[in-house]
Amino acid sequence: MEYSIGEFSKLTGLGIHTLRYYEHENLIIPDRNSSNRRRYSDRDIAWIDFIKRLKDTGMPIKEIKRYAELRADGESTLSERMEMLIQHRQALNEQILQLQEHQAKLDDKIAFYREELAR
Repeated sequence: MEYSIGEFSKLTGLGIHTLRYYEHENLIIPDRNSSNRRRYSDRDIAWIDFIKRLKDTGMPIKEIKRYAELRADGESTLSERMEMLIQHRQALNEQILQLQEHQAKLDDKIAFYREELAR
């Protein structure tokens, strides 16, 4: 199925200006119809969902852009893309551990206050 930029914006939850920015940065390259209007596909939705996930998990736009370039270069870049994702996953795991440590310290402090208030 094909979508106009307005339809695609609603489906992805991204503003039209953001989509144009992503296109300008070559993160997404929509097809064009005979009137030179952008036409997005279901494959573009899946790709935008992945970009959003990378962004939500803290991958910098510069790295997402590099990943998009590799993706556009085709299957010869599969191992490089996989390595990027492995490194990103490792950074994410480290962040999760750090957050869990912070949470444990907060839990300790909350327990302390509960004990104090219970006296």
